[in-house]
Amino acid sequence: MSEIRADDFTLPSTSGADFLLSAAGKPLVIYFYPKDSTPGCTTESADFRDRYADLKALGADVVGISRDSIKSHQNFKAKLELPFELLSDPDETACTLFGVMKMKNMYGKQVRGVERSTFVIGPDNLILREWRGVKVPGHAEEVLAFIRSL
Repeated sequence: MSEIRADDFTLPSTSGADFLLSAAGKPLVIYFYPKDSTPGCTTESADFRDRYADLKALGADVVGISRDSIKSHQNFKAKLELPFELLSDPDETACTLFGVMKMKNMYGKQVRGVERSTFVIGPDNLILREWRGVKVPGHAEEVLAFIRSL
Protein backbone atom coordinates (compact mmCIF):
# COMPACT_ATOMS: atom_id res chain seq x y z
CA MET A 1 0.00 0.00 0.00
CA SER A 2 1.27 3.44 -0.82
CA GLU A 3 1.50 6.33 1.59
CA ILE A 4 0.86 8.81 -1.20
CA ARG A 5 -2.13 11.02 -0.61
CA ALA A 6 -4.12 12.33 -3.57
CA ASP A 7 -4.42 16.10 -3.63
CA ASP A 8 -8.00 17.26 -3.23
CA PHE A 9 -9.82 18.65 -6.26
CA THR A 10 -13.27 19.85 -7.26
CA LEU A 11 -14.72 19.24 -10.73
CA PRO A 12 -18.20 19.62 -12.25
CA SER A 13 -20.09 16.33 -12.62
CA THR A 14 -22.90 15.02 -14.78
CA SER A 15 -25.20 15.22 -11.72
CA GLY A 16 -25.06 19.02 -11.92
CA ALA A 17 -23.25 19.20 -8.57
CA ASP A 18 -19.54 19.74 -8.07
CA PHE A 19 -17.56 16.63 -7.11
CA LEU A 20 -15.08 17.08 -4.24
CA LEU A 21 -12.60 14.21 -3.87
CA SER A 22 -12.26 14.55 -0.09
CA ALA A 23 -16.06 14.27 0.31
CA ALA A 24 -16.19 10.78 -1.26
CA GLY A 25 -15.85 9.09 2.14
CA LYS A 26 -15.45 5.58 0.69
CA PRO A 27 -13.06 3.75 -1.61
CA LEU A 28 -13.26 5.43 -4.98
CA VAL A 29 -12.27 4.15 -8.41
CA ILE A 30 -11.22 7.08 -10.60
CA TYR A 31 -10.62 6.22 -14.22
CA PHE A 32 -9.12 8.78 -16.58
CA TYR A 33 -9.95 8.25 -20.23
CA PRO A 34 -9.11 10.17 -23.41
CA LYS A 35 -12.48 10.96 -25.04
CA ASP A 36 -16.22 10.30 -24.83
CA SER A 37 -17.78 8.03 -27.46
CA THR A 38 -14.51 6.62 -28.82
CA PRO A 39 -14.23 2.82 -29.09
CA GLY A 40 -11.79 2.13 -26.22
CA CYS A 41 -13.41 4.65 -23.89
CA THR A 42 -16.88 3.29 -24.67
CA THR A 43 -15.75 -0.28 -23.90
CA GLU A 44 -13.95 0.76 -20.70
CA SER A 45 -16.93 2.77 -19.42
CA ALA A 46 -19.33 -0.09 -20.23
CA ASP A 47 -17.02 -2.53 -18.39
CA PHE A 48 -17.11 -0.35 -15.26
CA ARG A 49 -20.90 -0.01 -15.68
CA ASP A 50 -21.27 -3.79 -15.83
CA ARG A 51 -19.27 -4.20 -12.58
CA TYR A 52 -20.74 -1.19 -10.80
CA ALA A 53 -23.26 -3.16 -8.70
CA ASP A 54 -20.44 -5.42 -7.47
CA LEU A 55 -18.23 -2.42 -6.68
CA LYS A 56 -21.08 -0.68 -4.81
CA ALA A 57 -21.79 -3.89 -2.84
CA LEU A 58 -18.15 -3.74 -1.70
CA GLY A 59 -18.62 -0.13 -0.55
CA ALA A 60 -16.76 1.51 -3.45
CA ASP A 61 -17.86 4.12 -5.96
CA VAL A 62 -16.67 4.99 -9.47
CA VAL A 63 -16.11 8.23 -11.38
CA GLY A 64 -14.77 8.72 -14.89
CA ILE A 65 -12.74 11.81 -15.82
CA SER A 66 -11.84 13.25 -19.21
CA ARG A 67 -11.36 16.71 -20.70
CA ASP A 68 -14.75 16.56 -22.47
CA SER A 69 -17.50 19.05 -21.60
CA ILE A 70 -20.37 18.26 -19.22
CA LYS A 71 -22.75 18.25 -22.21
CA SER A 72 -20.59 15.64 -23.99
CA HIS A 73 -20.39 13.63 -20.74
CA GLN A 74 -24.17 13.77 -20.25
CA ASN A 75 -24.75 12.43 -23.77
CA PHE A 76 -22.12 9.69 -23.30
CA LYS A 77 -23.54 8.75 -19.88
CA ALA A 78 -27.11 8.58 -21.25
CA LYS A 79 -26.08 6.56 -24.32
CA LEU A 80 -24.28 3.94 -22.18
CA GLU A 81 -26.71 4.16 -19.23
CA LEU A 82 -23.79 4.72 -16.85
CA PRO A 83 -24.90 4.57 -13.18
CA PHE A 84 -21.94 6.68 -11.99
CA GLU A 85 -20.86 10.27 -12.52
CA LEU A 86 -18.50 11.55 -15.18
CA LEU A 87 -16.37 14.57 -14.29
CA SER A 88 -15.36 17.28 -16.74
CA ASP A 89 -11.71 18.42 -16.54
CA PRO A 90 -11.21 20.83 -19.48
CA ASP A 91 -8.51 22.76 -17.57
CA GLU A 92 -6.69 19.47 -16.76
CA THR A 93 -6.85 20.12 -13.00
CA ALA A 94 -7.19 16.48 -11.91
CA CYS A 95 -5.30 15.23 -14.98
CA THR A 96 -2.29 17.29 -13.84
CA LEU A 97 -2.60 16.26 -10.17
CA PHE A 98 -2.54 12.59 -11.18
CA GLY A 99 0.09 13.03 -13.92
CA VAL A 100 -1.97 11.48 -16.71
CA MET A 101 -1.25 14.02 -19.48
CA LYS A 102 1.24 12.47 -21.93
CA MET A 103 2.58 12.92 -25.44
CA LYS A 104 1.08 10.18 -27.61
CA ASN A 105 1.42 9.14 -31.25
CA MET A 106 -1.80 9.43 -33.19
CA TYR A 107 -1.82 8.83 -36.92
CA GLY A 108 1.92 9.53 -37.04
CA LYS A 109 1.68 12.85 -35.19
CA GLN A 110 2.67 13.68 -31.62
CA VAL A 111 -0.39 14.84 -29.68
CA ARG A 112 -0.81 15.67 -26.00
CA GLY A 113 -3.58 13.65 -24.43
CA VAL A 114 -4.85 11.69 -21.46
CA GLU A 115 -3.05 8.42 -20.77
CA ARG A 116 -5.73 5.87 -19.86
CA SER A 117 -5.16 5.41 -16.12
CA THR A 118 -7.10 4.20 -13.07
CA PHE A 119 -6.60 4.96 -9.39
CA VAL A 120 -8.23 3.50 -6.29
CA ILE A 121 -8.40 6.16 -3.59
CA GLY A 122 -9.17 5.30 0.04
CA PRO A 123 -11.60 7.30 2.19
CA ASP A 124 -8.57 9.12 3.66
CA ASN A 125 -7.46 10.20 0.12
CA LEU A 126 -4.56 7.71 0.15
CA ILE A 127 -3.82 6.23 -3.26
CA LEU A 128 -4.28 2.49 -2.66
CA ARG A 129 -3.43 1.35 -6.21
CA GLU A 130 -2.76 2.83 -9.62
CA TRP A 131 -2.74 1.49 -13.15
CA ARG A 132 -1.16 3.55 -15.94
CA GLY A 133 -1.19 2.96 -19.68
CA VAL A 134 -4.26 0.77 -19.17
CA LYS A 135 -5.26 -1.80 -21.77
CA VAL A 136 -9.06 -2.04 -21.68
CA PRO A 137 -9.72 -5.81 -21.97
CA GLY A 138 -10.00 -7.29 -18.46
CA HIS A 139 -9.10 -4.02 -16.72
CA ALA A 140 -12.41 -3.36 -14.91
CA GLU A 141 -12.36 -6.97 -13.66
CA GLU A 142 -8.81 -6.45 -12.32
CA VAL A 143 -9.95 -3.29 -10.50
CA LEU A 144 -12.92 -5.18 -9.02
CA ALA A 145 -10.57 -7.97 -7.83
CA PHE A 146 -8.38 -5.35 -6.14
CA ILE A 147 -11.40 -3.79 -4.37
CA ARG A 148 -12.40 -7.27 -3.18
CA SER A 149 -8.92 -7.69 -1.66
CA LEU A 150 -9.23 -4.56 0.52
